[in-house]
Amino acid sequence: QVQLVESGGGLVQAGDSLRLSCAASARTFSNYAMGWFRQAPGKEREAVAAISWDGRSIYYAESVKGRFTISRDNAKKMVYLRMNSLKPEDTAMYYCAAAHGSLQLLLPGTYDYWGQGTQVTVSS
Repeated sequence: QVQLVESGGGLVQAGDSLRLSCAASARTFSNYAMGWFRQAPGKEREAVAAISWDGRSIYYAESVKGRFTISRDNAKKMVYLRMNSLKPEDTAMYYCAAAHGSLQLLLPGTYDYWGQGTQVTVSS
């Protein structure tokens, strides 16, 4: 069982930056690929970014490439999402997720464990 707790969300203005953090309780955190997803009201959950267990493979949704950076610290059992140049369309609940698998890491169905989410609101 893996518990994930997100933090770092908030209300910011367009162009600002935020860093989301996700703390994991897994004994063997390094066994899991990790992902960030988001869901806006009335929309489906969508992938934002994903990172392999060793950090060597990283994937981004087209909408955030060049603005967001995912990273992980296996020793601290943490995964991060640095978000720069935020836009109003980035407004959503952001979720951290952990996956046993290593393929199709931008698909929600790949993930086995989910956090409760942290709200990001970007005003124009």
